[in-house]
Amino acid sequence: MTTPVTIIGAGLGGLTLARVLHVHGIPATVYEAEPSAEARTQGGQLDIHDHNGQLALEAAGLTAEFRAIIHEGGEATRALDQHGKVLLDEPDDGNGGRPEVLRGDLRRILVDSLPAGTVQWGKKLTGVAAIGDGQHELTFMDGSTVSTELLVGADGAWSKVRPLLSDAKPEYVGTTFVETYLHDADERHSAAAEAVGDGAMFALAPGKGISAHREAGNILHTYVQLNCPAEWIAGIDFTDAAAATARVAAEFDGWAPELTALITDGETAPVPRPIHTLPNRHRWDRLPGVTLLGDAAHLMPPSGEGANLAMLDGAELGQAVAAYPDDLEAALSAYEEAMFPRSESEAADAHQLMALCLDDRAPHSLIDFLTG
Repeated sequence: MTTPVTIIGAGLGGLTLARVLHVHGIPATVYEAEPSAEARTQGGQLDIHDHNGQLALEAAGLTAEFRAIIHEGGEATRALDQHGKVLLDEPDDGNGGRPEVLRGDLRRILVDSLPAGTVQWGKKLTGVAAIGDGQHELTFMDGSTVSTELLVGADGAWSKVRPLLSDAKPEYVGTTFVETYLHDADERHSAAAEAVGDGAMFALAPGKGISAHREAGNILHTYVQLNCPAEWIAGIDFTDAAAATARVAAEFDGWAPELTALITDGETAPVPRPIHTLPNRHRWDRLPGVTLLGDAAHLMPPSGEGANLAMLDGAELGQAVAAYPDDLEAALSAYEEAMFPRSESEAADAHQLMALCLDDRAPHSLIDFLTG
């Protein structure tokens, strides 16, 4: 197959697809709205699982590069109550089942593994239209256009490609995360650092929680979790960092100071992340020449699986195209037949996990889950 595959979005899924295609000698072009690979911070730490994300990296021929960026010890997990009492403390067992890496580091090794020019930066997709025979024409904000025989939407929650296949739109689930960071944690925020421990920490109560990850470089990355109406979070002016921090912290009045410090001592402006999802059973009828992967296909609540699933999607799609080089529709059908039931199952699990974190028994529901 010599027809280039057109990929919209240089996230982990789209880049994995491009890399696996490259491994099989199939050309691809990735169009990305961001102006460069360094345009913004790529988010926090990810646990990459041996049954999906690591398999994708193996298919991409990047296992050694992945091993080199692992944050050793980052698999530790602990759960606290709102008073700071440790209820569960599981150290990193070192078995490598879900090692932690920074999303930015993972994206870098994927970008670096591709031929120069594979990723076209600064290409924000503004329109896509069918032009017959399974082909589509893409229009970008800079006025340029491209036609393609195989279009892959790897463009996330608010995908511009998805409407070709589905009328589904992401819906707010009633929970918002608020994100902030503490730097030089052991020296400048020692009480909070001790509470977080070596890996992931969950301090939960019904309807709310303070979770944090210890990241490489002595950084604590906080995710405040709040069950709240969309209107409530929209009513907070996050352009006023101090006022927004105070408003969010007020929801945790009476909590242990080493936990609330993860909010009040934040050294970056708090960023709201309203959680949206697609239907668990999101599927579409086969449309010649186009498919989706990752959040564009199966957006779900945070569960530690999103990045893993996106990469596995990319790897399996790339392998399918390589297996059916003269029959794109057979390749897309084979990919979707495996992806649909997998994503449906994972979405149901993700909703269940979010409920366990914030239900009426929190944090004990999550602890029961973690301890089997």
